Amino acid sequence: MTRRYVLSDAHWERIKHLLPGQAGQPGATARDNRLFVDAVLYRYRAGIPWRDLPERFGDFRVVHTRHSRWSESGVWQRVFEALAQDADNEYAMIDATIVRAHQHSASAKGGSRQTGARPQPRRLDHQDPPTVDALGNPTGFVLTPGQAHDLEGADVLLKDTPGLTVIADKAYDAQTRVIESLLGKGKGVVIPSRSTNKRPREHDCHLYQARHLIENFFARLKQYRAIATRYDKTARNFLGAIHLAATMVWLA
Repeated sequence: MTRRYVLSDAHWERIKHLLPGQAGQPGATARDNRLFVDAVLYRYRAGIPWRDLPERFGDFRVVHTRHSRWSESGVWQRVFEALAQDADNEYAMIDATIVRAHQHSASAKGGSRQTGARPQPRRLDHQDPPTVDALGNPTGFVLTPGQAHDLEGADVLLKDTPGLTVIADKAYDAQTRVIESLLGKGKGVVIPSRSTNKRPREHDCHLYQARHLIENFFARLKQYRAIATRYDKTARNFLGAIHLAATMVWLA
């Protein structure tokens, strides 16, 4: 099997103790955690429907149900956050990228309801605003609707950022909502002013060039084809997959 589709032995040693089903924990002991994680990685990396998983991974319905449960209970997020404790917090960078929904994601139940009307399938494009540390490793995520302003993600991710200096593009030039909030917490701010700003701020142009690190992270994240184009019907499972892919970035 292609190495980039599965965990290496070294990767597995770093995360196996963070997964459910350990001996001594409540519930049944899981003997196939590694095979299951490999199955989820394969699906997202290859960008295939769940039913097209190779037979060696077992019943695709079992894999999908388990992925949904782990996403809902926050397992993927906890593994990611455990590794992200090693972040270099000298700088924090934030940006957003649009993730288009694949036609396979349009059959989730929901949508607006009217009297006598059936719920309509939805195609939900999302923005995926992450933060990365001074080395370009991911530190946090939030999903917002595709039409949302970048600041909606910033409200969540920058609220308690441990980064000593925040680097972002002009989309985050909001004096009260972002700039004053960060400065009030003693953070450095490297955010260029919009051309319409009547009182433009100076910023460190050299340090601003480090923003390429977050663009590099987007490129690595979108190597997972089922993330680059959203295949999941639910935001819960999609975010779980993002946390798993980000975990792989930390393991690299």
